[in-house]
Amino acid sequence: MRVETSTVAGETVRRVNGLTARWAQALNGEGSVFSAPGVWPLLAFLADGAAGPARAELAGALGVPAEQAAGAARELLAGLAGVTGLDAALGLWTHHGLALREEWRAGLPAGTHGVFGDDLVTAQERLDAWAAERTGGLVERMPVTLTREARMVLATALALRTEWRQPFTEQPLRPGSGPWQGRTLRGLHRRSVRPDRVGVAGTPDGFVTALTVPGDNGVDVHLVLGEERMRPGQVLAAGLGVVERGLPLTGGGALPHGHVGPGLHVEQQPATAPQPTTLDVTTVAYEVRADHDLLALPGLFGLGAATDTATGHFPGVSPYPLAVGEARQSAVAQFGALGFRAAAVTAVMPVPAGGVPQYRYETTVVRVAFDRPFAFLATHRESRLVLAAGWVTEPAPYPVPSPAR
Repeated sequence: MRVETSTVAGETVRRVNGLTARWAQALNGEGSVFSAPGVWPLLAFLADGAAGPARAELAGALGVPAEQAAGAARELLAGLAGVTGLDAALGLWTHHGLALREEWRAGLPAGTHGVFGDDLVTAQERLDAWAAERTGGLVERMPVTLTREARMVLATALALRTEWRQPFTEQPLRPGSGPWQGRTLRGLHRRSVRPDRVGVAGTPDGFVTALTVPGDNGVDVHLVLGEERMRPGQVLAAGLGVVERGLPLTGGGALPHGHVGPGLHVEQQPATAPQPTTLDVTTVAYEVRADHDLLALPGLFGLGAATDTATGHFPGVSPYPLAVGEARQSAVAQFGALGFRAAAVTAVMPVPAGGVPQYRYETTVVRVAFDRPFAFLATHRESRLVLAAGWVTEPAPYPVPSPAR
């Protein structure tokens, strides 16, 4: 992604991440996933064509003057197009009877405009197919449904994929305490010699443990576990501080022995030869889906005034008076062993040979376990733009073997 090379682009990343932070504060304790980069360009293009209180409110939500919003949205979309592993698309569909201001339409990326007529069933099928195609089937339909009153649909689609540099090993996980106690989960485990992939940070709300799982294409996923009393928004806010490097993080290699953070322990283990400090990670596979009604939080997205149907709010978009009737987002996130998968059974039974091994050395193991609800943030490594974020409450169960026949 090349947007971080200019001052304006750096500001755009900061503004989009700011929307992520404010959205996170609105989360309750349920599992969720959301994407601020999916919403921000839409608000920006609306602000460009808005007037009066709606224009001011949208500009306030964006953190950028309305006259600069369309340029910032184009910059963001161009930057997203440069992220390896990320597919981003913008779509505009208007009713055949709606006239658009040419100067506004020309500010959108080329090839984004389509028209729909009075056959709403066919039009909805086209919109749903667009959503499914642009997301590889992860989101199967457009989150809004066309009605007789509909005159325009403006939409974005983002699809992100990465493979771990070091895959996890899948194994059953049975948490001994917490909300997941008594369940057999699809656990993921791996050990590496990079203890500083995990660290601890202190916030006014409590301590958090943050783990970076690097992808192979410049995208990282950060898992963040807070103290049990912390709310999802507080944990996500801390994770964003870690991503943006504004929150100091003490790496695993510099931590003392003992229980040093949520889910994090540093301990000594016997070894037969000198070994470097290792990082032992246990987490869970998960799939999180969420549907968001953006109008339920009009202040967050700057859509309060724009929903007033008593008057038009977007004279720069069309001479036809327009208000916002519906605004939603459907999102999904999946975390697993990833990469190539295969199944094999291999048995090796070591037995002592040459006498009992002499444990004359010790090695340090930094052990972290995400075995209760936690946050995640998928980010572009270079620019630190948060592409998707969420809260995990329902990890995947471990599959029950089929009975032998």
